[in-house]
Amino acid sequence: MLILAKASLAIMLGFVLSMIFGFFFVKFARKNQLGQYVSHTVGERHLKKNGTPTMGGFIFIIPVLFSLFLLYLRNSIEISHNLVILILVFTSYAFLGFLDDYLKIKFKNNKGLSVSTKFLLQMIIALVFFYIFMKNGGEPVLWITSLGITLPMGWFFGIFILFVLVGTSNAVNITDGLDGLAAGLSVIAFLAFGIISWNTGWMQGYEEVAIFCFLLVGSLLGFMLYNTHPAKIFMGDLGSLSLGGALATVAILTRHELSLILVGGVFIVETISSFVQIIAIRKFHKKIFKMAPLHHHFEQLGWAETDIVKMFWVIGFLLAMAAITYGVWI
Repeated sequence: MLILAKASLAIMLGFVLSMIFGFFFVKFARKNQLGQYVSHTVGERHLKKNGTPTMGGFIFIIPVLFSLFLLYLRNSIEISHNLVILILVFTSYAFLGFLDDYLKIKFKNNKGLSVSTKFLLQMIIALVFFYIFMKNGGEPVLWITSLGITLPMGWFFGIFILFVLVGTSNAVNITDGLDGLAAGLSVIAFLAFGIISWNTGWMQGYEEVAIFCFLLVGSLLGFMLYNTHPAKIFMGDLGSLSLGGALATVAILTRHELSLILVGGVFIVETISSFVQIIAIRKFHKKIFKMAPLHHHFEQLGWAETDIVKMFWVIGFLLAMAAITYGVWI
């Protein structure tokens, strides 16, 4: 029951702080014209969203960090190296996303940072992750818990971390195309990994990692008050990259990288749909989908935006429940 009480408190604290902070930040973003530029290529429906404030990721990032600080002052949590890694990746990806959003706002386009610059910065973050992880007794192995198998990876584990971090952060970024879609899926994903984290009693700081997840769940719920259709603010790359980076980090720290495939199943399918579309157009000059990623395909079929979001949420929830079953029980 103590676990349930702590989880409930973390969700409630994150929600209240996010709700309050979001009320003021939306006004600030409007006043300072932090508007999102919407490309005409995404269709007529989305053109009316042009100028909607962005950088809404601050609405859930700052409450999470502030909550952790408050809990630390009250001696309710301890600072472990795993929590340090998680906060470092979370804030580093947030900063990377902030730079991207800032350039888009400044030059009023969707270019932002170059692909090479993004990858270089992501590689640096992954290397720092790998260094801290290994310095504190981390093992460069891949665990398949259901089969009791560990696969030694050696130095290749650093490349693996880079792949998981870059892949997950960009997958969440690609999915962030409809009001509330990425935020709702992230609520489900971090709720699942909060439960999984609390079951990894062998990991140093497992409670703090779980509390981080539950704080983020509450903060995202508060953010969704302003982000669900019709969105008053978008999370921007600031939000989507930080969420993807944190989700990948929790999966790696808890040694449940395979569970991430299930928990982030919708994110993965969205990303695959984009890659398939690009390859089909460049190599065969044909389209597999009416528009990619997949949520835009359903829009072109005439589905209402809210119906697409709800369907993806339901699928994400079912996949997350399967991942909890695999990660905690089996």
